[in-house]
Amino acid sequence: MEMPRKISSLSSLLAHALIIPIWLLVFYLLYEPAWAMSWLDMGQAKSTFNLLMIMCIVMGSLAVSRIIMMAFRKWIPLTWLRYVIWFICEWMGMSMFVGMYMALMYQGQYPYFEAVGNSAVLIFASTIYPYLIINLLFTAIGLNEEPKDSDDDLIRLYDNTKRLKLVIAASAIQYIQADENYVIVHYTEGERVKEYTLRNSMKSLEDLMQQHGIVRCQRSYYVNPQHVKVLRRDKEGMIVAELDHPDLKPIRVSPKYYDQLSVRL
Repeated sequence: MEMPRKISSLSSLLAHALIIPIWLLVFYLLYEPAWAMSWLDMGQAKSTFNLLMIMCIVMGSLAVSRIIMMAFRKWIPLTWLRYVIWFICEWMGMSMFVGMYMALMYQGQYPYFEAVGNSAVLIFASTIYPYLIINLLFTAIGLNEEPKDSDDDLIRLYDNTKRLKLVIAASAIQYIQADENYVIVHYTEGERVKEYTLRNSMKSLEDLMQQHGIVRCQRSYYVNPQHVKVLRRDKEGMIVAELDHPDLKPIRVSPKYYDQLSVRL
């Protein structure tokens, strides 16, 4: 099941990158757990400085991680399982960087892997609660903001190995085009046009598209009649379908498919 898109939004990125590191700093300065402060201090009264450095490392790591998540979600749906795996990798990455800092700061006193282990415990103990609170909050906001599409309007797209890759409202699809062994789904999310590349053939999608009223307009294209403003001839005398989104170019319509498209307008 795909997570609400609010989880990977810019506001979520800022919340993770700012609130979690600050929470970590405040948590250890207020409660000063003996095991953590002893390790951070190393007998040199540097615990506060080390906490500030660790806060900066965590902040930078989370910012980079969330930017990558935002970029990847354009092509790969973010399911709950993938998000949990992402969190584990995020936590391990922060632990490795913090462990590297502590190992370099106190050369010879802690081996690197021991420092990573201690860092993993320190980070997990102080960040698990803000992680849960932030993600529950943005999940709730996302579920409230996202329109509830009926099951009849949802298209479930599978790749050529029968693995579910994308669930999308039929009304959101603008058009689908072939690209060698792939198809590219062009769809809208809010005011933005996005693309999703699926390893499959146009032929295998034909029945599914017909069920949802999305028709061929030429050999390599399906178009959604809901988003066709008008059929017209271009300067070369070719029939084109002009779409209702300003960022999309007109799509040529083959004479073979003109009739079945025009009767749906």
